[in-house]
Amino acid sequence: MTNTINYAELMHNAMRGLMADLLRKIGQDGLPGEHHFFICFDTTHPGVDIADWLRERYPEEMTIVIQHWFDNLTVLDDRFSISLNFNDTPEALVIPFDAIKTFVDPTVEFGLRFDQDEDEESYHEDTPESPMMMIDDDDLEKEIAPKKDAEVVSLDSFRKPSQ
Repeated sequence: MTNTINYAELMHNAMRGLMADLLRKIGQDGLPGEHHFFICFDTTHPGVDIADWLRERYPEEMTIVIQHWFDNLTVLDDRFSISLNFNDTPEALVIPFDAIKTFVDPTVEFGLRFDQDEDEESYHEDTPESPMMMIDDDDLEKEIAPKKDAEVVSLDSFRKPSQ
């Protein structure tokens, strides 16, 4: 037994559970409205099953889009499988949730980023080293900037002058 609570692992598990629940719902009901997902994953991760030609083209990571055409979406506790269209050819993919690096729904500017270092002892929401951060669509390629110090504002500037 360790002397600390591994919040990073707990958060990873919770967010992977969120993705699994969401994908199950999408598999049953389809995508509502304009929602669509960008999912970036590590193609070298154990359990990733993709066609050889895709692995050659994307030797380290790959981003898929779940939007207009997808089929056979099946979600298990630790992975999901889906058929996607690549140049008018359906290809089956199996992606473990542990392999996912980012999950983004740009329609509502919602995103998750999972760092692949599971050994971190803690979760720090405001540092680039955090194991998982909420990100929005515009910041996929940027690190989250450090928070600024609080600013003190005098309430006198908002008061009406005395008469």
